[in-house]
Amino acid sequence: MTAPLIVLVEDDPALRTLTTRALQENGYVVRPCATAPEMWRALEVGPVDLVLLDIMLPGTSGIDLCRALRRESEIPIIFISAKGSETDRVVGLELGADDYLAKPFGTRELIARVRAVLRRGGAENRQAGRGQGIVEFDGFTLSLPRRELVSPGGAVIDLTGAELDLLVAMIDNAQRVIARERLIELSRTRMGDSSDRSVDVLVSRLRRKLSIAGKEAPIITVRGVGYMLNTEVTRR
Repeated sequence: MTAPLIVLVEDDPALRTLTTRALQENGYVVRPCATAPEMWRALEVGPVDLVLLDIMLPGTSGIDLCRALRRESEIPIIFISAKGSETDRVVGLELGADDYLAKPFGTRELIARVRAVLRRGGAENRQAGRGQGIVEFDGFTLSLPRRELVSPGGAVIDLTGAELDLLVAMIDNAQRVIARERLIELSRTRMGDSSDRSVDVLVSRLRRKLSIAGKEAPIITVRGVGYMLNTEVTRR
């Protein structure tokens, strides 16, 4: 199996070197970059499994790069930044990032988060063995092996790895209320602990994408408890 390839965008030379070395020692191939132009060149070389993206970059910021990436790709993104507040994590989620790593961070945390996001993104996909892997709910069709969601009208709905993982967790517990803490555990969301707004923002994003033609998404909020996918699910 080919080792996952990671593009690291970090302008601090020392941290870039240390992070590259840590990833390589754990079996990843790394293309280190210091600026936005270098990142785009690295992405043009060939397929990439994950982008580790610093927010504070010279010239084009990581925020703007994330927006640009999301306009053309669903490649998994982990923000890395010296700003580690809940607000910053929420901003990262709103932009479509899959995780957020606050500086300073240790090698063990870095590798754990990278592995979790790669699982969600499919590089270490755990969903491939679930029968035919086709799930239908409320007119939507989800292919687990392809990690592709199709709307009732036949359009492919772009989901980030974190959004899709959250949806699968809800599907697996359809018509049952799932506590926020349990939902985070089931979906392997690592954007912070259960006391912050991370899972709420993910649910909000997923709701927007499942709301079509004036029809509300079948996700119910149970105040003080959690969420429920309020629809029947069939598998084939």
